[in-house]
Amino acid sequence: MATIVVKQIGSPIRRPAIQRETLKGLGLNKMNRTRELEDTPAIRGMVAKIPHLAMIIEERG
Repeated sequence: MATIVVKQIGSPIRRPAIQRETLKGLGLNKMNRTRELEDTPAIRGMVAKIPHLAMIIEERG
């Protein structure tokens, strides 16, 4: 199973509700937190929707 590491790089303060919910869906809620998630098109799509708030920092195997 391939995984990716996603890091929150921006604050959800003063962002639209849908962007805050996307961060919650990725399991991110505080600045500079990271999560290791399964590499699926859905997860990549969620990160692509909020590139100013989250980024992929590593891809694992």
